[in-house]
This record gives sequence, structure tokens and C-alpha cells, in this order.
Amino acid sequence: MSTPAGVSAEIEELIEKNKKSRPIVAIIILFGGIFALLVSIALSISFGAADINLETVWTAVFHFNPDLTPHQIIREIRMPRVLGAAMVGSCFAVAGALMQGMTRNPLADSGLLGLNAGAAFMLALCFAFFPGLPFMYLIMYSFLGAGLGAGIVYGIGSMSRGGLTPMRLVLAGAAVSALLGALSEGIALYFRIGQDLAFWYAGGVSGTKWINLQVMSPWVIAAMIGAIIISRSITLLSLGDEVAIGLGQKTKTIKVFGMILVLVLAGSAVSVVGAVGFVGLIVPHLTRLLVGHDYRWIIPCSIVIGGLLVVLADLAARMINPPYETPIGALIALIGVPFFLYLARKGGREL
Repeated sequence: MSTPAGVSAEIEELIEKNKKSRPIVAIIILFGGIFALLVSIALSISFGAADINLETVWTAVFHFNPDLTPHQIIREIRMPRVLGAAMVGSCFAVAGALMQGMTRNPLADSGLLGLNAGAAFMLALCFAFFPGLPFMYLIMYSFLGAGLGAGIVYGIGSMSRGGLTPMRLVLAGAAVSALLGALSEGIALYFRIGQDLAFWYAGGVSGTKWINLQVMSPWVIAAMIGAIIISRSITLLSLGDEVAIGLGQKTKTIKVFGMILVLVLAGSAVSVVGAVGFVGLIVPHLTRLLVGHDYRWIIPCSIVIGGLLVVLADLAARMINPPYETPIGALIALIGVPFFLYLARKGGREL
């Protein structure tokens, strides 16, 4: 996965020539996005069934008093929920960016290609046959389910005469997602676990606890670091396998490692928030539009923008019809479906 020193200058020239990047804009987005994310997290913690002022939020975070009810609400309910939303958004966004870069498919997304449905299917099996399973094992089974969904989709897509194309991959993903979704619903009906699965079907972070974040965080942080490490190689893969091989890249190794990262990110996110789609489709496209096509900038910016998108979606979900909550998956789909149709109308070409 390392680049030979002799071709480093050639790589830089090729990237700048074929895939223009905007590092200054990327730096502005990173710092501005982090600031906006922190403000959004503070506002999201503040608003809810019981509105709490920002001063109390600050005090509860840095000077926690367990005897005060607002502090308990903030620390035990709202903070894990909002931090979980940020983490989940980053997971979906980076997973989508990696998939689009490795496959050169602008329609690639963990939700559209069966990973989310596979993880949800495996969760349905866990609830049916292993009730009360610790969250650590739920994450592991989510990884396996995401791998199952991806394997079936790529297997079906590869059976076509013309090989994998963006539209064939998406059609296979839609079919497999529908199948796995139907199987999950059948399991829910037969074993009467529909109530337990309703949260994952709708998509939401209201049930996120500190234990979920503690188990999920090491996997997610390791996967994010791995994604940043291979970001240069992903940029070269996005130029084409021939170019990457010519510049000394081990494309098969990179793709295997990248796919493992995608499975970890998508599986972790689905185990917390459910099968929320379109985050991994929208965010990488928006990021590329802003910072160019260099994945050394796309991946870090996707981490920030993805987290910001889901935090704002969760905040909106609580404000639209209080005290009831709107599923964040539905809110994001209001943006994601038209965006997907626009890309499909262009034949799966890049923005």
C-alpha cells in the first residue's frame, strides 16, 4: 500500500492534472465543519422534550452534578444520543467515499449496495435466536451481515455478461436489499420481535447508550485511521486500476483492506442507528464538489460533514412534531432519493 519514492512526483502531477484538488478549501471546511459540528451537538443536547439552556449544558458536561435532574438528562440520555449520531454519520459517509473510490461507481453506498440490509437481517436473526445478546456480539454479527449483503450483491452483479457497471450494481443491491428486508420482516412476524426491530427499521439514535459508544468507538476510530492511511491509494484507484498498477499500487490488497474498513464502518453504524440510507451517497459527492477528487481530503472532510448531517437530521427529527420523533432515515431519504434519481438520470456519471 506504500508508494515507491521514484514515482511520488509523478503521482502528485497525475493527481493534480486529472483530479484537481482544493486543499485550502478543504482546510476551511475541516475547521469550519468541526466548529459547526460542535455547535450543532450543543444545540442538539439543549433541545428536546425538556429544553435546557446552553449554560446548563456546559456545566453538565464539564462540572457534572448527579443530584441535578437536568444534568442527568444531559449526561445519560442526550450526550450518548448526539455523539452516537455524529459517529454514525461519519461511518456511513466514509464507507460511501471508500466504496465510490474503489469501485469508481458514483452510485455506490452501503445502503444501496445491500450492506445495511445485510446487517439488519443479521440483527433480526440475533433477536430471534439469541435474545439478550451483548452489544459487542451484535456489532460482530452486523459486520458479518454487511459482508453477506455485499458478497451477494457483487456476486450477482459479476454474473452479468458486461461485468459490473454502476447501474447493474445498484439494481442488484436494490434486489438483495428487498430480499433481505423481506426475510427480516418475516423473521420479525414469526418470532414476534417486530417491536424490537422497529427501531432499526425506522432508523434513529434515541436508544443509544454509553455502553454502545464504548464498544463501537475502538472499531470506528481504527477504521477511520485506516481509511486516512489508504486515502492516497484510493485516489489512484479512482483514476483506474491500470493507472494504479502502473504506479506501483497493489490494487487487490488495497481493495480487500478497503472493503474490510467499509464492513466495519457500515456494520458499526447499522448496529446503533439502523438501516439508514443515502448518507454515504450524498456526503462524498458533496465533499468532492467542494474539495476536488483527492481522497486525502475527501475522507477527512466526509468524517466531519457526515457527522454534521446526521446530528442535524436527529435535531430536526425531534423538532418537527414534538414530543414525537420522526425517523431520521425518512428525513435523510427526502434529500437522498431525489439526489439518487438525479445521478441515475445521468447514467451514474460523476457530478
